[in-house]
Amino acid sequence: MKGLFTALLASTVLLLTACSPDNDNKVKVAINTGPDQEIWQEVQKVAKDKYKLDVEVISFNDYVLPNEALNNKDVDANAFQSLPYLEDQSKERGYKFAVVGKTFVFPIAAYSHKIKNISELQDGATITISNEATTLGRSLLLLQAQGLLRLKEGVGYLPTTLDIVENPKHLKLTEVDTPQLTRTLDDPNVTLSIINTNFSAQAGLSANRDGLFMEGAASPYVNALVSREENKDSDKIQKLKAAVQSPEVAEKAREVYKGDAIKAGNSLPAV
Repeated sequence: MKGLFTALLASTVLLLTACSPDNDNKVKVAINTGPDQEIWQEVQKVAKDKYKLDVEVISFNDYVLPNEALNNKDVDANAFQSLPYLEDQSKERGYKFAVVGKTFVFPIAAYSHKIKNISELQDGATITISNEATTLGRSLLLLQAQGLLRLKEGVGYLPTTLDIVENPKHLKLTEVDTPQLTRTLDDPNVTLSIINTNFSAQAGLSANRDGLFMEGAASPYVNALVSREENKDSDKIQKLKAAVQSPEVAEKAREVYKGDAIKAGNSLPAV
């Protein structure tokens, strides 16, 4: 009887171990729709071939839902946001997230269907920018870098239009939903739009090729692979990180983004 009990106990332990979510070999990741979907097909292939990890990718055309999905444990990780955006959202919503690894810098750029050079920008021209806090701030900092406006000292990465202290060309800045920015390029009243790479690429635009001006490679707006604090050290998250940061995925990003994706270093910041 004792032997039978021991055998049953051992079988139960093995069954529980096999069913434990920490030991399964599947991971769910939230990303944004667009060119990243093609990159993540390569991540899936590398993860399967090299690490026997099944990666399920869930795409959102939104900047809020991927973090909500991670917070609600609907996914194990996400990969769509810059570090300043992550910091802002974590403060605002109380997320307990961890940066697992950095991925790419996707330079934000200015596009126009009306002018070919920034020197052609007229006084009073309308510029469309994102109404999402981090992308809005990023756009204003880019405009400041071009000398088109000046912001208050010490505004950090999240300035708003209220922080503009000089606007010598009297530019009209119109905030719109980020996914709609490319559509504003056809508006006869809009001269310029500042657009994220993942959305501009969906419209066939390249920052290197089509941008009037863009962020440099030293941009602090590097994107990250993000998990919850509780699962950041799990085996499957670490395998996912290795696949994401693999040479194969870097090559796929170069192919898809045609130079508009700059591979980040692997050192992690304090976030």
